[in-house]
Amino acid sequence: MQLHDRPSLMILGSMDEFVELVEHARARGVRTVVCDGYPDGPAKRAADVSYDIDIRDARAVADVCRREQVAGIVTAYSDLLAECAAAIAREAELPFYLSPERLATLRDKTLMKRMFDELGVPYPKTALVRRDSLEWDLAPLSFPVVTKPRNAWGSHGVFLLDSAGEVFERFDDVAAYSEGDSILVEEYNDGYEFNMMTWVVDGGPVVLEIADREKSRELPNVTPHVSRIVYPSVLTDLVIGEARDIVSRVAGYVGMEAGPLCMQFFWSPERGIQVCECAGRVFGYEHELLELATNGTLCVEDLLLDTALEPDLLASRLEGHDPHLARCAAGLYFHGYEGTVASVEGVPVPGVTEGVEQVIRYYEPGDVISHAVGAKPYVVRAYLAAESRERLDALTDEVFSAVSVTDESGHEMLYHSERADYGRALARGGVR
Repeated sequence: MQLHDRPSLMILGSMDEFVELVEHARARGVRTVVCDGYPDGPAKRAADVSYDIDIRDARAVADVCRREQVAGIVTAYSDLLAECAAAIAREAELPFYLSPERLATLRDKTLMKRMFDELGVPYPKTALVRRDSLEWDLAPLSFPVVTKPRNAWGSHGVFLLDSAGEVFERFDDVAAYSEGDSILVEEYNDGYEFNMMTWVVDGGPVVLEIADREKSRELPNVTPHVSRIVYPSVLTDLVIGEARDIVSRVAGYVGMEAGPLCMQFFWSPERGIQVCECAGRVFGYEHELLELATNGTLCVEDLLLDTALEPDLLASRLEGHDPHLARCAAGLYFHGYEGTVASVEGVPVPGVTEGVEQVIRYYEPGDVISHAVGAKPYVVRAYLAAESRERLDALTDEVFSAVSVTDESGHEMLYHSERADYGRALARGGVR
């Protein structure tokens, strides 16, 4: 018996980024059921109904899906959320864009590298390193190197190291996020870095954008932190052909017919493209830039809802999309040292500072900045938009220099932030 007069949708995840997804779904006449383990998740307050259940309990969440008679399940922004959604969909007999086994290829870094080898996809030279054979396993690599857990998400266990001795010292820190007594170590690529968002439609990827992923170096033995992401990349025309071809091969390998498939990769004039990872989900803390850069004509939330409930709409929605985008947008990400905040100054105000579209202050005076697992991702995040890259860069410099967060002793707590220099690449020409 049909209990509701509207189609119901399970939305897995309730943190800030899911509020827009709930609101878009409700605007389409969809009844929203939000579920995860956070009792106070903001998206739960916006939903029609919500449940506090650990997302890793596939059977329990599947029971809710059946009870609420949901027509589909949707999630985004996290490998763990996508992995759990695939398991729940199987348990509840709901459609999802990838099976758990195929999604694992995009989550487990060992399986991903095996896929890259089979497809002939270039990536930084990598070794599976075990404690008892560490020096032997590292022998084929050139330093510096980056350590990574085999199957964790986020930046946990990621270090930039210069010797086998340093890898040994950090081994336990990295292995704590891996299954088993082994870690991945890869050669460090210092080329330009990109985030690429595509949406697979009828088995082929539509490139939504390629973004410049700019980093700043602050701490020893830590990979540079992301300080700015810009839509679209100034180097789009240099990389889009090969990058699109790689994503197309990956989509075919995992059997994706419709859904998000994103790629993080490097490019330099000397090495060309090397792929860091492919992900069967939308990258978090930047997807809003797509809506800003398209003047509101395209947003990730609509694509997620189409994929879950009306996949036939995807082709028409993306027809004629130009990944060069209508204007430029950037996310500025301010990281900081641990400690108690005494003062937050110079943060721009949307609507007051032209080009500043959104600002989130994650910490206020009296709050304690923490790097613990589950802590707030940044100190401050700002979204900017402008009609040209030149204006966007100038606005970036203004905001970078203005924002200041100090402790009780008056010491600056923010990491420094800088823009990337593209002169070496632009000299090659062919850049739009």
